[in-house]
Amino acid sequence: MNDRPSPAPTTLTVAARTLASEGVVSLTLRRPDGGALPSWTPGAHIDVILEGDGGGDLIRQYSLCGHPAERGAWQIAVLREPGGRGGSAYVHDRLREGATVRVRGPRNNFPLRPAARHLFIAGGIGITPVLPMVEAAEAAGADWRLLYGGRTRASMAFLDRLAPHGDRVLVRPQDEYGLLDLAGCLGMPEAGTLVHACGPEPLLRAVQEQCAGWPPGTLGVERFAPVETVESAPAEAFELELARSGLTLTVPPDRSVLETVEEAGVAVDFSCREGTCGTCETDVLDGRPDHRDSLLTEDERSAGDTMLICVSRSRGPRLVLDL
Repeated sequence: MNDRPSPAPTTLTVAARTLASEGVVSLTLRRPDGGALPSWTPGAHIDVILEGDGGGDLIRQYSLCGHPAERGAWQIAVLREPGGRGGSAYVHDRLREGATVRVRGPRNNFPLRPAARHLFIAGGIGITPVLPMVEAAEAAGADWRLLYGGRTRASMAFLDRLAPHGDRVLVRPQDEYGLLDLAGCLGMPEAGTLVHACGPEPLLRAVQEQCAGWPPGTLGVERFAPVETVESAPAEAFELELARSGLTLTVPPDRSVLETVEEAGVAVDFSCREGTCGTCETDVLDGRPDHRDSLLTEDERSAGDTMLICVSRSRGPRLVLDL
């Protein structure tokens, strides 16, 4: 099961704000009292809670891209997305130096697993979780390579931080090189090699296809949006037992497990409601989950002992959760 974030948000101050590239703003967040922040590992993200114009909160997940050893500050980088849902516009337009923002976490669904050799693939803003991974692999003395693509060189963040690594990093802007040469980067499967990829969905799909012949568990990915999937079964009503709360509920076809639990007055952490962030991940004590998320690995799905209750349902008439 993944590490759970702290349930109560923490208020942090924007201590510094810089442009990491065209369209990408980098924020350094600190506690107002200057105290230490929770530790984190490469690949981790935080929930950033923004005030929506309609009175409700916007909750967005942003990867930590600073240095884990620096306990007094967290760094995030946010791409302005003109067609987005308002989160990136809020960060770009309203989070100036001195502003405060509530955050929750950190949580790591995309850990850097130990290996003799690492292949990193990043597309656009997908460099943010990969950057600390690269630096950790370098510090560990591992063999590693990074293939980093973007629309243009000017749009690609943190090139200055990657420059010291020389030819271990292949910077490939699309307007200069075309699409990333995944076949050339990945080559033939190699024992002891792990692949880590983050970026837009078309890139991740292509990486998954290229890694289809590699050993199971080789590829780890981080998604910013849910995968479009064909639901494994029609949504049907089922009985839901909450073991710790002593409640038995009915989840109707048109309501999610999360919504049903909320309506019953049971407090549960959640964020994206799309099956990508992992905040609502819950232990399954009995029954078979119908996984409809974009996060869990195939091994985790097969084990069936955890599920993301914002989107996943039950394969049988009854499900028992540790809530």
